[in-house]
Order: sequence, then C-alpha cells, then structure tokens
Amino acid sequence: MKNFSSLSEIKASLKTGTLSCATLVEHYLKNIEEHKHLNAFLEVYTEEARLQAQRVDEKLRLGTAGRLAGLVVGLKDVLCLQDKGLQASSKILDGFISQFTGTAVQRLLDEDAIIIGRQNCDEFAMGSSNENSAFGPVRNAADPDRVPGGSSGGSAVAVQADLCQVSLGTDTGGSVRQPAAFTGLVGFKPSYGRISRWGLLAYASSFDVIGIFAKSIEDCALVLEVMAGPDEYDSTATQLEVPAYTQKLDRGNAKYKVAYIKNTLESEGLSAAVKQRTVEKLRWLEEQGHTVEAVDFPLLDYMLPTYYILTTAEASSNLSRFDGVRYGYRSPNADSLESMYKLTRSEGFGAEVKRRIMLGTFVLSASYYDAYYTKAQKVRRLIKEATQALLGTYDFLVMPTTPTTAFKLGEHTEDPLEMYLADIFTVHANLCGIPAISLPNGTDSSGLPVGIQIVADLYQEDKLLAFSQYLQGAAT
Repeated sequence: MKNFSSLSEIKASLKTGTLSCATLVEHYLKNIEEHKHLNAFLEVYTEEARLQAQRVDEKLRLGTAGRLAGLVVGLKDVLCLQDKGLQASSKILDGFISQFTGTAVQRLLDEDAIIIGRQNCDEFAMGSSNENSAFGPVRNAADPDRVPGGSSGGSAVAVQADLCQVSLGTDTGGSVRQPAAFTGLVGFKPSYGRISRWGLLAYASSFDVIGIFAKSIEDCALVLEVMAGPDEYDSTATQLEVPAYTQKLDRGNAKYKVAYIKNTLESEGLSAAVKQRTVEKLRWLEEQGHTVEAVDFPLLDYMLPTYYILTTAEASSNLSRFDGVRYGYRSPNADSLESMYKLTRSEGFGAEVKRRIMLGTFVLSASYYDAYYTKAQKVRRLIKEATQALLGTYDFLVMPTTPTTAFKLGEHTEDPLEMYLADIFTVHANLCGIPAISLPNGTDSSGLPVGIQIVADLYQEDKLLAFSQYLQGAAT
C-alpha cells in the first residue's frame, strides 16, 4: 500500500472503493510490527482499532461519517484515553489506567478518527532526544543510530515510518517542532489555550500545548479545526471562535513581511548545513517579492535559562502528586510512610525527571524564590513584549528549528547542558504562548532532515498555516 501524503488522498481512495478503513488499519498494524526496532509504540490498540475501522466503514457506506473518517492517529503517552494505560513513559505510573478521555482526543473520536496506540516519549515529556523513557530510546527511521528528537519522539517516528497518518504530541519547549525537524515532518504548535489541556498529564502548566505531527499542512489544519475551541473543563482554553482553518489555506498572491532574528544565524552552535538551508529559504522568499529583514533580539541568550527556571519550578509542583499513595508504582522496600514517599519517588522517577524536580524545588525555595523564579517571570514578560513588538511590524519570524540535524544516540546524555541547547530556538514560542511550526527544509550532506521554523502572533494559526502551505507547496 502507498504511503499517503494526506487524509484527502486517503478519502479519495475510500470514495472509489479501492481502500477501506479496515485494510488501512491492517496496513499500519503490519508496519508497526515490522518497525518494532524503532520503539515508537508502547501499546498498540489492535482490536479496538479494527473495531473502530469497521464502524467507520459502515458510516462511510451510510454517508454519516465524520470529517476525520479514514484518519489513523497515534497518541503520545501523556494523553488520556479511557480504559487505556497512561504512563508518561515512566516507571512511577506502572499499571495506571486512564479513567476518562481528554477533550482533544475525544473530539477526534467524535469525528471518526481511529486511535491506533500510545507512543513512547521522554519521561513526563522532559527531554530533547527521547532517550529518557523508562522503556528505552526511540530510534530515528532515517538512521536508527540517531535520535528522533524529544520529547515526542515516538509520535514523530510513527508518522515518519508510516505507522499512522497523524500523531498528537505535546510541545512545552519545542517537543513537537524539534522532533519534526529531526524526522522531516510538519510539526505544529498552536497558541497556548487554543486546544484544551484537559486530559493531558502536566509537565509545566503555563507552557504545555498539544501539538500535531503530520505529512501535510492540510492535515494539521483539519485536526486543529476539530480539536480547538473552548472547554468547560479547562479554564485556560480560549473562548475565541475557531476559524475554518482548512478554508483559509489559500491566501492567493499575498506578500508578507518576514523577519529573521540575526542572532540565530550567528549562533556558534548552528551547523553549516542548517544555516545554509535557512539562508537559502530566506533568499527564495525575497526573490518571490516578500519583504525579508534581519532583526536583533538581545534577549535571545536569556530564553533558555528563563525557560528552564520556570518549567522546572512548575514541574516540581505538578509532579508532587506522584507519591505512591493513590496510584502507580509504590516501592516494595519501604518500612515507614516517610521512606515510602522517598523510595517511591527515588526509584520511580528517572534521572532527568529527578534533576528537574530538584532544580524546580531549589528555585522555589524561600531563599532563592526572588533571585530565580520571580526574576525569570519578569524576563519572560520582557521577552513576550519584545516579541509582540516585532510581530506588530512583521507577519512572521523565521529561524532554524534546531541548531543541528539529528545527533547520535548517547552523544549528549552525559552533558545535560548540551542536550538543553537543542531547544535554543524553540523555547521562544512557548515563553510567549504564540503559534509556531517546523517545516521540512531539505537535508544535510548525510541525508538527515533539516527543519525551518515559522512563528506568528497569538491566535494567528490561520495565517501561519496558510503561509506554511505556500512554503511547502514551493518546496514540492
């Protein structure tokens, strides 16, 4: 069976009768089995996917199928699906079964999407390589000796290797865009609050966003259109009306003002191949009549420390609920209540999660709260204001998604700082809560995918997706 580039291709085959949802699901199940070495899935919903495929085929026959009929979706292991395991790829949630389905996932099901399984990720979405999972690393399908990026690495590889058509990941500091760049996919992060977070295991609540991996902008637009909107269970979800994203992808011959942050292309960690591809795309935009200008952003060097201070603080608070008392793993070696807490968390959490909890606890401690946490909140506000000023003048900010292409497994595991630097260009959008997307932008000399990142103003996903469609169309 062919590797479908979009849901519209699948629907065309369903309409002519050359394809059924049942045969499509079998195709993906076969691929999942053949690509087990990539370690993308933690659990495959084989029988449930088959039953849902039969139901959707019947709805198609009756003409009552939803907008996502024929779309096979994978879920990052931080999204709730009722009566299914949920672990955040962590030992501390061993045996935990979700008691409800999250809003975003339910909205997909309501439009007849087929959920095929839950996908491996960095533990509690903390990582940039998908090497922090309690279930072992995910491998990049382009080169199994390299990382797929993180934290949503399993979700990215599942789409990359044609194990499903679309995956839902989460993006706290680049965890959708960075793996998308490493695997040659479209990775989309909407504005904070555009999609309800009800049913998403929290890492850093003021940063977390559900994002989308796809092969086409068209699929991103449709899935966003279905998932977005107000939700009574999430007070941070915006009340704004959801635009018809799929109907706004064609902006005709619109000319845009595009800025690129000069500092990003002068970064000493930026590889020559990524820089070259980015510069080529900027030149191409200029040749097409768009305004392309370099801008300075003096706060760039403060983004990563600000991000890690604030997210570790929020993680320290959010992850305090995992203590072995009510659910999940409980240490068998405890002999008192205090030792049960200590041993459960020491044994249940991996090294990176423990590192971030301790960092967060430190910056929230009485002696250091103002020196770190309060100051970081002030810097976050300055970054947001400076970004809003730029986006008041320009339609988009363009920059590399990542400083390098996919690195080798184990290459940065001994140096957390080197690993954190993989997020240097992506945390910007999360600090500001604005939408951003990573698009495939060629390859390096080794054939590894390169990504380019586009950032737009708050809640301007329609404009961002239309521009991305234009860029992706030009690339093909």
